[in-house]
Amino acid sequence: MTLAILSALPQEQTGLRALLDQPRLEQHAGREYCLGLWAGRPVVLALSRIGKVAAATTATALIERFGVTDIVFSGVAGGLGEGVTVGDVVVASHCLQHDMDASPLFPRYEVPLYGQAHFACDPVLAEGLRVAARAVQARVESHFDASVRRQYGLDAMQVHQGLLISGDRFVSAADEALGLRARLPEALAVEMEAAAVAQVCHDYGVRFAALRTISDRADDQAHVDFPAFLEAVAGRCTTLIVGGLLDHLSQQPS
Repeated sequence: MTLAILSALPQEQTGLRALLDQPRLEQHAGREYCLGLWAGRPVVLALSRIGKVAAATTATALIERFGVTDIVFSGVAGGLGEGVTVGDVVVASHCLQHDMDASPLFPRYEVPLYGQAHFACDPVLAEGLRVAARAVQARVESHFDASVRRQYGLDAMQVHQGLLISGDRFVSAADEALGLRARLPEALAVEMEAAAVAQVCHDYGVRFAALRTISDRADDQAHVDFPAFLEAVAGRCTTLIVGGLLDHLSQQPS
């Protein structure tokens, strides 16, 4: 098993490289990949950049060039579902492209010739992320300073699991967020990459899971806290939860 941790932005992986044993860097297809060991397991860290095409390119390279068997996408997202607020964590059960529309040839959201709109995440990886996220939630005061917890409401952090939607658009207007909630009421959060990676992993038979920390409510205030949230919360959450996932996987047969 070789696990890849994929994120769109460098701030979303702050601290991960320092935890790798025997790290080494490789360049391929315009990306830098950091290979090493974490808890004795091979791990590859990569930054996809933003958007579905960039994410799909990077996922394909991870599979074909580096032979990864599992991909976890981690980063930030805008909250959509009721009760999904800043500082919460969403673990995906399924992913969908909210901007996929080949109608009337195919139903809206269905990926043409696949016969499906939803791409399921691997239940073992998703459960590992959920357990790790709940552990961070239970001890949030030991992981974040009081000022950070207060600023982003981390003392009230909740862990959600359900539908994560992706599209090539940064959703930052209230009317657009309301439209997504109306059309896809089961969606918990919106971002720009995970559903594309889920489709690539489906094609290759690679296990996939996605974790998102909620940085905003995908509305007119979406841009206000984003840079600060990346620095103060997102990278730390990724490090803690991915570390917990690897501990969980170390208890499973290789």
